[in-house]
Amino acid sequence: MNPISRRHFLARSSSVTLGFAGLSASLAKGSTTSLLEALNDSSMGSVGFGPLIVDPKGVIDLPAGFTYNIISKIGERMDDGFHVPGKHDAMGAFPYITDDGEVDDDRTILIRNHEIEDAHPTTGPFESAEAINSLDPTKVYDFGHGRPSRGGTTTLVYNTKLEKLEKHWLSLAGTERNCAGGITPYNTWLTCEETSRVKGYRFEQDHGYVFEVPATTSPKLADPKPIKAMGRFVREACCTDPKTGIVYMTEDRHDGVLYRYLPNDPKDLHAGGRVEVLSIEYAPRFDTRNWDEQKVQVGQKMAVRWIPIDDVESPKDDLRYRGFSKGAARFARGEGMWWGNDSVYFAATTGGKTYSGQLWRLTPDPDDSRDILELFIEPNDPSVLERADNITFSPWGDIVVCEDENKPPHLVGVTMKGELYKIARNAKSNSEFAGAVFSPDGSTLFVNLQGNGWTLAITGPWKK
Repeated sequence: MNPISRRHFLARSSSVTLGFAGLSASLAKGSTTSLLEALNDSSMGSVGFGPLIVDPKGVIDLPAGFTYNIISKIGERMDDGFHVPGKHDAMGAFPYITDDGEVDDDRTILIRNHEIEDAHPTTGPFESAEAINSLDPTKVYDFGHGRPSRGGTTTLVYNTKLEKLEKHWLSLAGTERNCAGGITPYNTWLTCEETSRVKGYRFEQDHGYVFEVPATTSPKLADPKPIKAMGRFVREACCTDPKTGIVYMTEDRHDGVLYRYLPNDPKDLHAGGRVEVLSIEYAPRFDTRNWDEQKVQVGQKMAVRWIPIDDVESPKDDLRYRGFSKGAARFARGEGMWWGNDSVYFAATTGGKTYSGQLWRLTPDPDDSRDILELFIEPNDPSVLERADNITFSPWGDIVVCEDENKPPHLVGVTMKGELYKIARNAKSNSEFAGAVFSPDGSTLFVNLQGNGWTLAITGPWKK
């Protein structure tokens, strides 16, 4: 493993703090915005950065002292000649490593998913016959009988010191509905297809796989090779335990299960491995959703066991059903996932009696005995948290959650004590936030407004 990439991975994925504290920030001196214009629903108790201030430009409301920069918009021409696709979703941030192996601390590499499927009326990277003809067919996963799948990833190089996008390009082509994913300790991004479409009249390939995209510094398309041993299902996010190389995976179904992949070689996920599903010990086929009955209390800890499952390419899209019949627990739309504090944190977007969402914490046992699953939060109050989706860890150790379906959606901070506070609000539209992730230096929070097709860079007094 490259020691530089491992250090930066641990700094991003684990709660290796920068000495930050989640304290309220006061209004900036000389601000022209009065306290009466502050949005009083944006801070709960003493945590957070203070009330959200109405953005006069109507884009995004932030606490005092914070600013944003729109760094990328749908339809813009990129450096490789293709156009920025729409439906921006999850992102990974990586250190910029030069050809001689040094880290350029002023630059960040972003890899961004695009959740485009065939039926979506949105801009793709290649919208003309000329653009399609310019593609190298060996670098496109599914050429779609002349209509290539328009999902995939784009890569951006952003200078955090100058607050400027320096270049961007298409980095994975021909995949469908790339929703979430996860960073690895090897400076790569695992991007997941949220679909189970199969080859036929429309597609030349099956979909529902994980693809690996390297964090390169110059325009290049990744080899579009699905990691079939990781299984095929309606995927959402994943995260990697940096100590063991085990990859944990969520499934965006109302009756989904939680998976993990034990690779034969953590540095080569294509080299095969084993897929297992999570089961609650002594309670097989347990329903964690808390829809009709509060079966799990917040803070309740449950020992789990892992059950191997076969035929993971699942041509009938029945992996979750077979897992459940073997004893797997059910989760309400597993979505965002991140590694931090030596644990896996993940969102169940429609969990809880109000369907407003849950956050779970899974702590692997270092002695390989019994992992522990805990219901971390379940507010059941849409004004506090509504439909937790993508998540990431902040440099100061809190979780940042992207809301989906709230009107308007927010970025919500969650402390390790389970306290919640508002970081931002979408003032432009009711489009969900997606892809929140911090630059390796901790200075910049990148996030997407998915429906608008914009990527923003947010800076401010995070160290407070």
